[in-house]
Amino acid sequence: MSDSSGSVLLTDWYQLTMLQAYFDEGMAETAVFECFVRSLPPGRDFLIAAGLEQLLQYVETLRFTPLELDWLAGQHRFKPAFLDYLRDFRFCGDIDAMPEGTLFYPNEPILRVTAPIAQAQLIESRLINLVHFQTVVASKAVRCALAAPGKRLVDFGFRRTHGGEAGLMAARACYLAGYDGTATVQAGMRFGIPVFGTMAHSYVEAHATEVEAFEHFARSQPDNVVLLIDTYDTEAAARKVAALAPRLAQQGIRIGSVRLDSGDLAAHARAVRAILDAAGQQGIGIFCSGNLDEDELRCLLAAGAPIDGFGVGTRVDTACDSPYLDCVYKLQEYAGTARRKRSTGKATWPGRKQVYRCYAADGRFDHDVVALLDEPPPAGEPLLQSCMRQGQRVGAAVTLAQSRDHVAAQLRRLPATRPYRVEISPALQDLAQQLDREEH
Repeated sequence: MSDSSGSVLLTDWYQLTMLQAYFDEGMAETAVFECFVRSLPPGRDFLIAAGLEQLLQYVETLRFTPLELDWLAGQHRFKPAFLDYLRDFRFCGDIDAMPEGTLFYPNEPILRVTAPIAQAQLIESRLINLVHFQTVVASKAVRCALAAPGKRLVDFGFRRTHGGEAGLMAARACYLAGYDGTATVQAGMRFGIPVFGTMAHSYVEAHATEVEAFEHFARSQPDNVVLLIDTYDTEAAARKVAALAPRLAQQGIRIGSVRLDSGDLAAHARAVRAILDAAGQQGIGIFCSGNLDEDELRCLLAAGAPIDGFGVGTRVDTACDSPYLDCVYKLQEYAGTARRKRSTGKATWPGRKQVYRCYAADGRFDHDVVALLDEPPPAGEPLLQSCMRQGQRVGAAVTLAQSRDHVAAQLRRLPATRPYRVEISPALQDLAQQLDREEH
């Protein structure tokens, strides 16, 4: 089966039925949509914008193929003139967005799309799909980076993510958030993320003895010797490693770390550390994995567990405590007139907007202001930046390494106080009230 991740049909049916209706009515004026998150999930102080690069790639190559158009025709729901219109469909609008890796807060537009309404409408579903998932994972992963500063963190989650694309993009989001690498091989090839790997319990079990497994693996991978020692008896295996290390060292092979994947990780790490140190093997590190997330990391390190790095997988790559955000993409202006949704609990701030980040005297974040794009700007840094004009990228693509550095720089400027303050400008509030008074 061919890869369908770039297909224009990877969308919701109602996008196409709305496009048919817009076409029938001759509605082709400029629309402005904004993507934002309505609220923070429990346990999150901020979110990290991610997925912009994949969105821009999607929009640049958005096309209806002959095969897709033939399939649509066979559904007998769309008129021939409309299908002819789709043959030459291209995105030729503008996109402004917060750079990937920007920390943001609820009700702040993280990107704005300005385009003829059909173009802006059609990309909604895939846009949310791409931006939402990586934002969810990056916002979870960064909590691990904050919980374990100075420790090696490796993404181990591919096998339990919800599909291949999810696993690949989770690896990318984790690296963006501050991880050191991933076990997902294609993420290394595609994104240049450092790749790490050790061995599975099956490798140990396949050998007649544990020592034989350790020695053969070390000879096979002499520059990356990480031995999994909890297949049978963790402490007994640590003693075997301590005895094996000098023999391997005589042959120029150094054991880098041992890995623990089960049981009471803190207790095992203490015992293993004592065994290795007593044998003069202080240089062998301890790496732990097994259903970890930021809460587990925090507890392990608070307990003084002598662990040097962590493989963090399922709980982060599926964001198991908060696996989704109330992430939406809403019409804010059409044909030059501001629009406002007023549904209970889902009202939007109308018009084209900018987000300004204001800083305290010490350089830390102080507060944000959401304001209309055409009002006098408040003092602060505008966060939405030009990414695409008339369907073409503005400037060179930002690299993943640059976005990763952007995250790290912002984390150093996080405010000490919570919750963070986001102000809505008086002009924006006035516009919303004006629209509320109008009849619809």
